[in-house]
Amino acid sequence: MKPYFRFSILFLLSFAILLPSMAQSGKKAVPVFENGEAQIVPAFENRDDWIRHDLWVETEFDTDGDQKPDRMHVAVTRPKQTDTEGLKLPVVYETSPYFAGTAGFPDGMFWDVKHELGEMAADRVHPEVTRRGKRPIISNSQIKTWVPRGYIVVHSSSPGTGLSQGSPTVGGDNESLAPKAVIDWLCGRAKGYSTPDGDETVTAYWCTGKVGMTGTSYNGTLPLAAATTGVEGLEAIIPVAPGTSYYHYYRSNGLVRSPGGYLGEDIDVLYDFIHSGDESKRAYNNATVRDKEMKEGMDRITGDLNDFWEGRDYLNDMDPMKAALLMSHGLNDWNVMPEHSYRIYTAAKEKGIPAQIYYHQNGHGGPPPMSMMNRWFTRYLHGIENGVEKDARAWIVRENDKPADPTSYKDFPNPEAEPVSFYLTAGAPARGTLSMNKTEGQGSETLVDNYSFDGSALAEAEITNHRLIYLTPELAEDLHISGLPEITIRVAANKPAVNLSVWLVSLPWQEGRRPKITDNIITRGWADPQNHSSLYESEALVPGEFYSLTFKLQPDDQIIPKGQKIGLMIFSSDREFTLWPEPGTKLTVDLDATSISLPVVGGAANIQWALPE
Repeated sequence: MKPYFRFSILFLLSFAILLPSMAQSGKKAVPVFENGEAQIVPAFENRDDWIRHDLWVETEFDTDGDQKPDRMHVAVTRPKQTDTEGLKLPVVYETSPYFAGTAGFPDGMFWDVKHELGEMAADRVHPEVTRRGKRPIISNSQIKTWVPRGYIVVHSSSPGTGLSQGSPTVGGDNESLAPKAVIDWLCGRAKGYSTPDGDETVTAYWCTGKVGMTGTSYNGTLPLAAATTGVEGLEAIIPVAPGTSYYHYYRSNGLVRSPGGYLGEDIDVLYDFIHSGDESKRAYNNATVRDKEMKEGMDRITGDLNDFWEGRDYLNDMDPMKAALLMSHGLNDWNVMPEHSYRIYTAAKEKGIPAQIYYHQNGHGGPPPMSMMNRWFTRYLHGIENGVEKDARAWIVRENDKPADPTSYKDFPNPEAEPVSFYLTAGAPARGTLSMNKTEGQGSETLVDNYSFDGSALAEAEITNHRLIYLTPELAEDLHISGLPEITIRVAANKPAVNLSVWLVSLPWQEGRRPKITDNIITRGWADPQNHSSLYESEALVPGEFYSLTFKLQPDDQIIPKGQKIGLMIFSSDREFTLWPEPGTKLTVDLDATSISLPVVGGAANIQWALPE
């Protein structure tokens, strides 16, 4: 064989081997889907190739008093192919008041809670926020997760924070209209500019017009805020531990109550905490929002529901909403409590909106498993028919299971749960009993308020006059509770105002049975007896006169293990959550007129099985 002929064969063989890879390299990069989920595409994975830029989107409001529409600072991260190959992709969008930094927690920032009910504490410290961060990057959240899977990631700072103009309002209309404006810009309906005050426009030519939003806590609230505007193009949201009503965050059935871990926080404190925007506008913003609207509306004296709080409840704004909803929350979240997601999830179902809920057994935060989020966005942003809308409505992470391994149920509360009433038998200052059998003539029992003892100490105590507690017999079998327990209680106090706190607990106290210290707390609730007739108008209690009120505790889905006893604990001031009046107030409970209804899977039949009496 001649040398040149051998060379020609080798060349042809090499070319044949290289041909598929050459052809592959000539293809345009596109999103890839397997099993109904967007896959990581190597062409989108190299962060050095990502295009990152920022801009300002013009809104329809002016909240900083300069007679010009406020502009929101927006940052974009997208694959290079959106420029080099004309690729259009959907957007995953997160907005926040936290991206530019916060005030921290200097001494005196929170309201002093050590005072009598109905009195106003001394004014608190108003800290200033020093803005941090640099352009063009607002945040790096979501980027590593979604850009390699064929999405563009967009961030924006909320009004009056970072480089966004306007004023924070903590639930005011501008916090809904700001993300709406960004979505309108992504869909070609609003104007974007290269500078905060200039005229050079920027367009989102790379967006398909499909947007999804997600985030945790305040960042999870804002997707819902945007969705309640009904903005076109917002196809799906995944709020994680969102605060859906600021009244429910800072009040409870008429009672002034702090979020867990932030004793003395109120809506004006949160305003100061996030106000990182233009220093030259802060005096105007403070005067119009914090020192007028909030001061006049928040009412730390009575805790009553009013127009100020109603205007900051997204349940009241859901008529235009149509975005598919996947909610996530911790059943032991005592900061943003689990009722926040439940009430919106329930309303979305009633509206016929595609809706699913994921509850885990831990505290604040905790997104759904990546596979769930991926399927959700794949279906509603890429339009891939993966059947996610036919999946189970409710996903509960069972005790000791991993967050990525939830158990599916037809719904939450569990459709098999039925209300079972329990009644009280006297036992103070030790422990009374809790039973399905009502025994008349129990009379009343009295406790003495003392904020010095926290709830866990009161629950564990065998004898104390600072709480009343009623226990079931020891469970012979596991008992599954799913839903919202409801208490009806008849109480009297020896003063015109008193705190009322209720815990449902599992005893004996067994820290370590699960990783959370809230192991033995099944659920909790708080109320102001002054609001026994109306949440909108409290009335001073007549000392010694009994009043009846009914209210729900926080949602829960928990399997109480055999060997435990379920306890209803009634006390007054909750050291972790309520105001701290001078110890000594007496709260008397009419046992014959007090009961609690528990949502038990399997109903009374399962109670009789688990609690043989």
